[in-house]
Amino acid sequence: MNFGNHGSSPRLVPPVPRKTPGGAVPAPSSEAQTAQPTIEEDRLTGAVPQRLIQHGGLAGAAPRLLAALADAGSASEASAVVSRHGRSLWREAIRRLREGDGDDRPLYWARLELARAVRGWRPDFPVDTGELLGVLGRESRGIGLNGLPAGPDRLRVVVTGFDPFGLDSDVRRGNPSGAAALALHGTVVRTDCGRSAHIEAVVLPVRWRDFTDGVVEQALRPYLEPGPRQVHLFMTVSQGRPGVFDIERHNAGWRGEGADNLKETAPGPVPPVPGADGVPNPPWTAGTLPHAEMAAAATGPHPVRGNPAVTEVPAGGGEPVVREAGPTAGSSARAGGGGDYLSNEVAYRATLLRDRVAAGVPGGHLHTPVLRFAEENASEASGRFTDGTLVGSRMDITAQIRSLLAVAAGTLPAGGAAD
Repeated sequence: MNFGNHGSSPRLVPPVPRKTPGGAVPAPSSEAQTAQPTIEEDRLTGAVPQRLIQHGGLAGAAPRLLAALADAGSASEASAVVSRHGRSLWREAIRRLREGDGDDRPLYWARLELARAVRGWRPDFPVDTGELLGVLGRESRGIGLNGLPAGPDRLRVVVTGFDPFGLDSDVRRGNPSGAAALALHGTVVRTDCGRSAHIEAVVLPVRWRDFTDGVVEQALRPYLEPGPRQVHLFMTVSQGRPGVFDIERHNAGWRGEGADNLKETAPGPVPPVPGADGVPNPPWTAGTLPHAEMAAAATGPHPVRGNPAVTEVPAGGGEPVVREAGPTAGSSARAGGGGDYLSNEVAYRATLLRDRVAAGVPGGHLHTPVLRFAEENASEASGRFTDGTLVGSRMDITAQIRSLLAVAAGTLPAGGAAD
């Protein structure tokens, strides 16, 4: 498996999520399927995760949460404590990332440490651990709110990133998409059209279960639903191939065989999505970012390319074939431009949600270059969890994503879809 590419698992269902009244998606609860620590949480026992939590200044987060839970006297008080500490972790991680070297990894590992603490907490009153973990996940990922400013003179943009993944190959790995999301959240960029683009972001898990449970829809619906804060543009982001940004043009309703951060696979069609009301998933959705303008802009050290290629089973059946110009009529999906892993699925779900609730809002998926360590530190056996090459690579990618967002937002017409 090429763990450097969220979209290219090696050529890589749980139940349909219930809906609450009004069609809202409940909090994903897959983090609490067992009272035992998850595979992700088990990785905390290594030296590198603990060093990264210290590196990010987040070592006190779990002890503070446990101390506050000790004072809770009911399930509702416990939920409020977890909510407050999850949101505090999100904000503190962002603050320290911006003051430091832009590292996304401390938040990932600290979040797992808080989850492990919640999972092991045993109060003398009944609590739903799954609900508490759902609250923690939402709050510490920036999910559930749209705090973008209203008004016709403000451009509104939402970006998604991912957790680190491929950690059994190298536990030091970060994800430039997550780093960029954290760095961009709450910031403003100026566009060539003279308008300011206000950005918010969320960071998503690398877990099939959560996607099946509707985490993408839960994260993006507040931004896409019509209203005074509806976004003008959205962009899902993940790590792709070395040295290049790829703007994916087509997304596939298909999951490959790639294993996630829980070592789970879920091959086959993307499960029915929340809010579909029995309407089958389409085989394909389209990204509508202004790829030509973004590719033409000299915005940083890495080339930017639009990618229309897909892998399909032609109408009438047969073996899968690659179509460089996009899907053909009546075909079945096997991989989008971004492959058949979770990066393809976040793009698929985001654009499908857009097509159903916010037609006309441009958006799509961006694959980033791969993060690099210095050559002498390329192996985990080097014993170093960071170096100047890694930091520079991460900062360059984040800066170029910021520039690409400014280019994309600068193409929007005055007024925009949300106004």
